Amino acid sequence: MSAGHQYSEGGGMDTGAGNWLIRGARPVGGDPADILIRDGLVADLGPGLAAPAGAQVLDATGLIALPGLVDLHTHLREPGREDAETVETGTMAAALGGFTAVHAMANTDPVADTAGVVEQIWRLGRQAGYCDVLPVGAVTSGLGGRQLAELGAMADSAARVRVFSDDGCCVSDAVLMRRALEYVKAFDGVIAQHAQEPRLTDGAQMNEGEVSGRLGLAGWPAVAEEAVIARDCLLAAHVGSALHLCHVSTAGSVEIIRWAKSKGWQVTAEVTPHHLLLTDELVASYDPVYKVNPPLRTAADVAALRLGLADGTIDCVATDHAPHPLEDKETEWAAAAFGMTGLETALRVVQEAMVETGLLDWAGVADRMSARPAAIGRLSGHGHPLAAGSAANLTLYDPEPREAVDPVSHASRSRNTPFRGRVLPGRVVATFLRGRPTVLDGKLA
Repeated sequence: MSAGHQYSEGGGMDTGAGNWLIRGARPVGGDPADILIRDGLVADLGPGLAAPAGAQVLDATGLIALPGLVDLHTHLREPGREDAETVETGTMAAALGGFTAVHAMANTDPVADTAGVVEQIWRLGRQAGYCDVLPVGAVTSGLGGRQLAELGAMADSAARVRVFSDDGCCVSDAVLMRRALEYVKAFDGVIAQHAQEPRLTDGAQMNEGEVSGRLGLAGWPAVAEEAVIARDCLLAAHVGSALHLCHVSTAGSVEIIRWAKSKGWQVTAEVTPHHLLLTDELVASYDPVYKVNPPLRTAADVAALRLGLADGTIDCVATDHAPHPLEDKETEWAAAAFGMTGLETALRVVQEAMVETGLLDWAGVADRMSARPAAIGRLSGHGHPLAAGSAANLTLYDPEPREAVDPVSHASRSRNTPFRGRVLPGRVVATFLRGRPTVLDGKLA
């Protein structure tokens, strides 16, 4: 059984790529060059390429050419919560954000804990055609934390699941977590943990600290995340299996992961764009758009997360795109749902938090938002540097504009972005999936 994914051109939206000559784009780490796309592949790359007969020409002068972005952590809500998002609207949002592949989390209704459900999600992604959709299988049946789900059947299904997570719930039982880590070794799978000790966060509403004390909201201590991360790093080392840590949010978590990696253990981690930019001070507005799991943390945590991403302790950026309908967010704080949208703003936030601060260059962005998440997700065909013979999955990005975020213009069915009205840099100009444009001039193609 192959550990990676291969996608044919058949099925779903018309994938007829045609021939394209992209002129003057700047591949990361290189000088401006022309990119010739033929039959879904990068046929040639270099200065002054001639346009073949019938090729469409796109002037990309001044644009950065990134390998198509890969998101390890997306909530597409379908099946069951189509009022918040569907596979189609979520992947439209992904394409507009520069993504060519997303991993769809398992907390749907029904839960993606069987071969049948993960295949349904996978096929919906193929039908929509805006980006590749890789279902994430649940670790436990119904996310209940009592018995393992059908991990082997999901791995053997047409969706060929390789990442498993109970995201939204922590696999808090150490014995069950060990069994899951042991099970997925057989097919080079990964267990992605939502690190949250439930008994330490019962009724918690925001980060535990000075701000929660001032506001009178129940606190969510950093140790609730850090204790589970420490335990699971030790379990992964004991078993010799692959552990991925979802939405890391504290400085202490970064230190534990750094220690685990120094031992050579198979531990990877992600950070969300919102945890790279926003702090718990925003909760003083009592605006539920800032209510998220894990919660927004302190400025010191944000600084540690940025440094962890810069030095590679944190492997990648993952959006944790969590759409909700208006009635679930526009209510009093205590009753509001946890979660924020993120697909359409992720690259812009990373530019502000990491590039404009000098912590990452664009090659680093390509590594953290494409190459590493593709490798962690066991996903072939994505994440590779643009080169002759590689799949033409790419994003053309203009770093110069600065515009306010307007969720009304977003393709996502939900509007719960914490960046509404905030001026952010950059603009995704075009996204190509296997040589076919899904976005042109910033609009769905």
